Amino acid sequence: MRVVPEPGGVAAERSDRYKWVALSNTSLGMFMATVDASIVIISMPAIFRGIHLDPFAPGNITYLLWMIMGYLLVTAVLVVTLGRLGDIVGRVRIYNLGFVVFTLASVALSFDPMRGSSGALWLIGWRVVQALGGSMLMANSAAILTDAFPARQRGMALGINQISALSGQFIGLVLGGLLSAWDWRAVFWVNVPVGVFGTIWAYRSLREISARRPARIDWWGNVTFALGCGMILVAITYGIQPYGGHTMGWSSPKVLTGLIGGAALLIVFGIVETRVAQPMFQLRLFRNRHFAAGNAASLLASVARGGLQFMLIIWLQGIWLPLHGYDFEDAPLWAGIFLLPLTAGFLIAGPLSGALSDRFGVRWFTTGGLLVFGASFVGLLLLPIDFPYWAFALLVMCNGIGSGMFSAPNTSAIMSSVPAEHRGAASGMRSTFQNSGMSLSIGVFFSLLIVGLANRLPGALEAGLRGQGVPAGAAHHAASLPPVSTVFSAFLGINPVQTLLGPSGTLDRLPAHNRSVLTGKEFFPHLISAPFHHGLVIVFATAAVMALLAATASALRGTPKPTASETAR
Repeated sequence: MRVVPEPGGVAAERSDRYKWVALSNTSLGMFMATVDASIVIISMPAIFRGIHLDPFAPGNITYLLWMIMGYLLVTAVLVVTLGRLGDIVGRVRIYNLGFVVFTLASVALSFDPMRGSSGALWLIGWRVVQALGGSMLMANSAAILTDAFPARQRGMALGINQISALSGQFIGLVLGGLLSAWDWRAVFWVNVPVGVFGTIWAYRSLREISARRPARIDWWGNVTFALGCGMILVAITYGIQPYGGHTMGWSSPKVLTGLIGGAALLIVFGIVETRVAQPMFQLRLFRNRHFAAGNAASLLASVARGGLQFMLIIWLQGIWLPLHGYDFEDAPLWAGIFLLPLTAGFLIAGPLSGALSDRFGVRWFTTGGLLVFGASFVGLLLLPIDFPYWAFALLVMCNGIGSGMFSAPNTSAIMSSVPAEHRGAASGMRSTFQNSGMSLSIGVFFSLLIVGLANRLPGALEAGLRGQGVPAGAAHHAASLPPVSTVFSAFLGINPVQTLLGPSGTLDRLPAHNRSVLTGKEFFPHLISAPFHHGLVIVFATAAVMALLAATASALRGTPKPTASETAR
């Protein structure tokens, strides 16, 4: 680090102070960016009511999925490009611009002037812009911290930063439930004062301390990577929607074209990067075992973790909370509250393991954390569907502790294994693996859950409806509908029986007693419990295998060696 000599050690003092300023600001930026990835998930019922759009009307489920997946898709696609751009023009410059873009998009989202499908498109469009700002923050925060902190403190710093990001995903669930109960626009208002404060603070306090290396932009590399990654993630988004007479859309020509075409473009990207003089990303970094193993473990852990969040919300909102007396409408808020032990586990383990890994090395923490992480999935799949809360809270806290033990040391190891001039691109690639894992997990685990439900739910649903006086034709029709709508009803805090029978008017024609039973808090949870538990076992078993594979990759990384730039620090 080059500083101007000043008397009395003032320069050293200012340098030491700067690293804590950088840590505080980048942690705020990461927290804000990841909160917004989840705050909308829990606020969906209020948002759709606010813009007067029925998410279950024909064709409208696409809006629902893009509200969830659009933000994740954009951040997964753009972080490598924006990280590389930070290497070229300045990491702080791109990071600061991210604060501006994110804040302006939050303002636009909170003032949606439209209703119906137009209102949904407004929100989806500005969520994409907001994700662009979030990508700028995500792509460069780890690189800024790696520049600012010496190797002996890097694990601690990146631990705090990463736990700010990961805890934001779960704190967003609670914030979304609280704020949407007041006004759906408040889930976007909350970002504005934080964004304005963070923007002013970043422009006043952060500075470039790494050497910029001007280079030509690798247009072919950027385009092929963005299109390839984007096509695969878009195909996954449409793959979990019904297609024709199929439960899901994996056989759709559009989905198959996206998967095959996206994979082909990523192969082209790999060829391009080996032939251009100044590539977007140095593929030779993957020859570094510490970099490659760390990213492989991060991808697998992210797939397991993303599916967990989605499944736990459905489990709580669709079954456990109604069985314990909570209204379907109030379930989104309480689901966020009952998941707080998961966040607590992150907050306890993340900074602590980051600091300890600086002294004792990363491999034991990353591998051990992933084993704890995987063991929690085994515990969850052994729980009864109507579990005692203390056991559930203990298991999800262990899951959070395992993730916290892994994330901070793993990020430190990845970032310390690359030369200083490639830190922006390396940070972007790390974020791409993490964010792509979240998107992949929703597609993979949701598909596994739907497969499990499709085999068992129709028979149980038809028998249950007919037992309450629903005519045979109407019961058969409701049981034949894709399970997607049933699952999303629970996800949105809507009584699924109303979604299945309400549009046809069948409920209104039933005796009052039968109607009361069907729309009560216990009928649907009891009906779906056995089929859902079957799907849940498949999902959590798959997540446990993912965690074990991630632990294996982490164990094979070896002991990182400092780069040439580190030996002088």
